[in-house]
Amino acid sequence: MKKLIWIIDEEWSDYEIEIDILKKSFSDCEIKMSNYDYKEDLDKFGYKADGILAQVYADIPKDTIDKLKNCKGIAIYGGGYDRVDIKAARDKGIPITNVQGYCAEDLADYIIAAIFLFNKKIEYFYNNLNNKLWGAPAVKQNMKRISSQNLLIIGFGTIGKILAKRVSSLGIKVLAYDEFLSEEEVKKYNVIKVSWEEGLKQADYISVNLKGCDENINKLSMKDFKLMKNTAYIINTARGKIIKEDDLIQAVKNKLIAGAVLDVIKNEPPVGDEAILHCENIIVTPHISYISEESFKDLKLKTLKNLIDMLNDKKPVDLVNK
Repeated sequence: MKKLIWIIDEEWSDYEIEIDILKKSFSDCEIKMSNYDYKEDLDKFGYKADGILAQVYADIPKDTIDKLKNCKGIAIYGGGYDRVDIKAARDKGIPITNVQGYCAEDLADYIIAAIFLFNKKIEYFYNNLNNKLWGAPAVKQNMKRISSQNLLIIGFGTIGKILAKRVSSLGIKVLAYDEFLSEEEVKKYNVIKVSWEEGLKQADYISVNLKGCDENINKLSMKDFKLMKNTAYIINTARGKIIKEDDLIQAVKNKLIAGAVLDVIKNEPPVGDEAILHCENIIVTPHISYISEESFKDLKLKTLKNLIDMLNDKKPVDLVNK
């Protein structure tokens, strides 16, 4: 029987990889595309879909899941699945998958770039060339060598491990906070296991690599910023809701900490008038830390593998609603 594959997406410019692989697996399959406002399409054809490929920004609530008649699986393009009603899918017997680790190298590189941005202040010096100060007089405060500083990694999963390897090669001392961090991993990755309070007090740079689950909402708030050095910087490539944004803004404005680079914020995409976008010493980028040619290809291939496994009644590797 001919299969219907439904793609819900507004990110990709083409679907050559999807079409090629799906047609090789199911030669007579029909592939339909919708944007995030898919309600009409759901009623026209989406309810009949055998499988769904959905971008992380696509909302798939209970109302949508309840209408699905033939769906054998929903494969999410990415690590986040908080826009999918997991309970409703589980109750209906529809497996959900995400993809982990496909962009770990890219995130690690972004975090290191942010560290150098803070440390070498290249943007500051470029923007202040007009003051005609040159050489040592142009430097208001001497910068520390990277090798004399430390990085706290909050959440020591796949990304944290790759990041630890990369920054260790720069001579940076790596502190790690993770309740599940084993002594074997401490030795293997040459990190120092610290408590929450110890890590925040010692860190020059703090990389947030936690999951975006409910227990991590507002994990970093004013009480935590007050523990940090006033020279400390935060880098968040995980989920925006992990940091209480109003508290972060006040902490930076009141110089409790030095600043932050955020590739994720609470409301995405933003309207433009959000306070977090207009605070000096807080740099926001448009959720691009995971992007590279290699990561995109890897993401698509792994997402498709998950969907094909589900359509073939095989247990996928990245099942989230077990």
